Amino acid sequence: MLKIKNLNVAYGEVQVLWDVNLEVHESEVVALIGSNGAGKSTLLYTISGLLKPKSGSIEFMGKEMAGLPADEVLRLGVGQVPQGRHLFAGMTVKENIMMGAYLRTDKVKIKEDYDFVMSLFPRMAERAGQAAGSLSGGEQQMCAVARGLMADPKLLLIDELSLGLAPLVVENIYDALEAVIGRGMTVLIVEQDVFLALEQADRAYVLDVGRIVMSGPSDELMDNPKIKEAYLGI
Repeated sequence: MLKIKNLNVAYGEVQVLWDVNLEVHESEVVALIGSNGAGKSTLLYTISGLLKPKSGSIEFMGKEMAGLPADEVLRLGVGQVPQGRHLFAGMTVKENIMMGAYLRTDKVKIKEDYDFVMSLFPRMAERAGQAAGSLSGGEQQMCAVARGLMADPKLLLIDELSLGLAPLVVENIYDALEAVIGRGMTVLIVEQDVFLALEQADRAYVLDVGRIVMSGPSDELMDNPKIKEAYLGI
């Protein structure tokens, strides 16, 4: 579904990603792990069209999309749940969630999808008329995930889902995500909790100082001594 080849990305004169190669297959969950500052979020921003690459290729379902603007990338079927939520604080929870569907015209399916995401996040249904800025951090993350799902993406990019959240909240959000994955959605997830990421994913890539240094099935990486020492503290 997604094929990245020799991708280089820079902020001005400062290069952040170097010759990145990565693939995500349909109905697969792939994790991107690495330390802070490794370039994980930069890679997601580049895939979703928020950053333009210096060179390299990003193919989605056979179509080259490197350098396309973000709205075109979304129209192709790539959605993102960004790090930091980025909700519209003065708008209601429902309005924020429905913003995810702003490019869609299939009204019946939009209603079905809205009901589905509300069933995943009952707390969002309870707070549908409440200003998003008044929600707790965990509730805001639920709202951001629900908004991402409302785009009905073929591929969902998720950036730091658990960052700063209580373990019980993280568990609830991942339970909801598992229900979505069970319906066949393809997911590329960046996660600070390496153990959690590897537990959820089929495969994973390790990004270190802008370069992919390791990849493979998640269970193999979980047992890799270098991963245990560098990221799991074992």
